[in-house]
Amino acid sequence: MTAATEDPLEPFYFQHEEQIICGQAVSPITDGFDVKYPSVVDRFFTRYYYFKGDVPYQVLYHSNRICLICLAAGHPALAQGITSVSFDVGNVDRSQNVVKGKAKKGGMILQAESTLALISTEKGETFKVPSCIRGKLVEVNTALVEEPKLLEQLPEGAAYFAILLPKIENCDSIKASLLTQEQYEQRLEAKKMDLNT
Repeated sequence: MTAATEDPLEPFYFQHEEQIICGQAVSPITDGFDVKYPSVVDRFFTRYYYFKGDVPYQVLYHSNRICLICLAAGHPALAQGITSVSFDVGNVDRSQNVVKGKAKKGGMILQAESTLALISTEKGETFKVPSCIRGKLVEVNTALVEEPKLLEQLPEGAAYFAILLPKIENCDSIKASLLTQEQYEQRLEAKKMDLNT
């Protein structure tokens, strides 16, 4: 390698050096690497789904009540190609939401049908992304406005539209109003069977 193409981080890459502890050789840490290790979503979130008409949205529900609002994998905008995302939903710009402090004071209170964002596709269709749950708007993902293709490229959970925080007393009713992963798959299967008949 020439000096121009040398990797400046090379000295920091893992290089196993044999270690003996209590008379036994210690295997390198890389031996424990598991390709099938569960993702962040698998480990920390419960998947729920919300349908607006026939269009599915995903709610990733964390044990601390934080909810990420995302497109479900079967959303038609993903198949059509997304050209733009806007948090300006007409009467209010959701990206102007400001919260303060531990209690997230000042956040907009949204209902399940409140529009969070607008998505435009390559086919000229526009989708209104609903809040999916009743809760306080903590944050919107403004990176999607600058790069809407992130919705198609990022792994599950990373391309969220917004973070919402429901009230503790509403959590059980919110979960009951959404579809579980199993119910979502059953609904998709039933829809597929209806199309085939």
